Amino acid sequence: MLIFKICPVALWREAEAKGLFEGAPVDLADGFIHFSTAEQVAETAAKHFAGLSDLLLVSVEADALGDALRWEASRGGALFPHLYGPLSPSSVLRVRPLPLGPDGRHVFPDLSA
Repeated sequence: MLIFKICPVALWREAEAKGLFEGAPVDLADGFIHFSTAEQVAETAAKHFAGLSDLLLVSVEADALGDALRWEASRGGALFPHLYGPLSPSSVLRVRPLPLGPDGRHVFPDLSA
């Protein structure tokens, strides 16, 4: 199963240069890296990234993260994937732009690929 992290371009480029993504400020404050499933990610974008451009959509295979990934209740009681530890950019399957459409909403690529 693929899970997704929405990340500002500059923050992800820093992680690539460092060889480690420790999280965005909200992740660091909460003690884990927030991810969303394909079914959750559009709502995550609308709720936490509304109107923001210069974002990337980072795709990771959930099983590759092992025991550091936990599924925990969050928005509306739904289970969200939370990574307790850093993410190695080398474990990422894809990093794609997440542009804003003319209506101001993010335009998502095919999330199954």
